[in-house]
Amino acid sequence: MEKKRILIFTGAGVSKESGIETFRDSKDSIWNNHRIEDVATIDAWRKNKSLVLDFYNQRRAQLKDVHPNLAHQIISELEKDYDVTLVTQNVDNLHERAGSTNVIHLHGELTKSRSTFPGSTESYDCPGDINIGDKCPKGAQLRPSIIWFGENLDPNNIDKAEIAAGECDICIIVGTSMQVFPANQIPFLTKEDCIIFYVDPSDMDFYVPEFRNDFFHHIKEPATVGMQTLLNILTNA
Repeated sequence: MEKKRILIFTGAGVSKESGIETFRDSKDSIWNNHRIEDVATIDAWRKNKSLVLDFYNQRRAQLKDVHPNLAHQIISELEKDYDVTLVTQNVDNLHERAGSTNVIHLHGELTKSRSTFPGSTESYDCPGDINIGDKCPKGAQLRPSIIWFGENLDPNNIDKAEIAAGECDICIIVGTSMQVFPANQIPFLTKEDCIIFYVDPSDMDFYVPEFRNDFFHHIKEPATVGMQTLLNILTNA
């Protein structure tokens, strides 16, 4: 029998329980002791490449000290019974380390670098630091493979995510405030009768179309607890 299809859409709240500080919880635009506009924008890169590289080198090094949590593990285990496409706003590799195999990173990946050669879309595995003077085969400086404020998302990834949304039977949104456009539109590109589960401890601060109400369920719990609750629902369905 053909497996049901699930689209899982995750945000920073999933990684938070592994100890990764979230942009969403930053105070006064301070994120990991840096102003967001100094390290997470394309203008920041143009103004101070060394500072930006150092910031992401620290974030990449942190991955060695954090581990997938129960939410990551449950999401991975869903692949046993469902055809799962995982779309994430997170740039860490915790989903992959937990065993998820079909992951679309909308906002880039910490563990990859990319060329700054004009028009280049090439990216490279990057387990260590990126430094000034590190260049791609075409001789251009390497940069983190992160989508910064002021940059467009990869249209290929958007296309893949939208196709998965249109084909899924169940949509699971986990650990995101659903405030970042255009990523926040993807779960609502699902079929009108697609069942949507929203797992997040915060009050909902986004609009759900009225015709979706009978198919939309808010599990108001942190990712680890909420995914266990959801797994019980799916198991007993």
